[in-house]
Amino acid sequence: MKVEIEDVLFWMDAVRNSSNRYRTLESFWKGQVRSKVWLVEALEKQTLGVALKIVIHGGWNGVLASILFNSSLPIRGIHSYDIDPDCEETARTVNKRQEMQGRFRAITGDSTQQLYHGDIVINTICEHLTQAQYDQWLNLVPINAIIVLQSNDYFDCEEHVRCHSTLKEFQEQSAIEVLYHDELKTPLYTRFMLIGRKIV
Repeated sequence: MKVEIEDVLFWMDAVRNSSNRYRTLESFWKGQVRSKVWLVEALEKQTLGVALKIVIHGGWNGVLASILFNSSLPIRGIHSYDIDPDCEETARTVNKRQEMQGRFRAITGDSTQQLYHGDIVINTICEHLTQAQYDQWLNLVPINAIIVLQSNDYFDCEEHVRCHSTLKEFQEQSAIEVLYHDELKTPLYTRFMLIGRKIV
């Protein structure tokens, strides 16, 4: 995967213009970027159709969206949602080129409260949601969407309210029909990923 230099320059603008540069830089830590590239490479192996609309829940500072735009996936547009209002402007800057093309939108909102339609629905913050919140979120996902989920076993983070000890445990609690599953070892934790559909 190659990243367009114009996008990298916008990444640097996002860091420079951020009110909390250290927090923004966390989005570019090796573990964060590698887990996102891993997700995108897994999606590239699936049969997904064309002109995809992607919805990201827990889009944070927009780095996943930018990596998706730089992939081989045929993307029509991406909506990136995060509950933290400080992320919206940063995500818009990170994806400025696509925003100017009308293909990207960053939105502040609670993913468990609103219905968002997309061909692919991504939730990379499963460890930040209680089981009740996750179930509420899943209930709002369209039946025909491809669902991508990520969690981890990093119990030491205070923000993580529902980690998983194993990939099997994560799969059991996901309540989706799993089409693909994998795990990624990092120095601090293991990240788990599932790709599937809602159980009808």
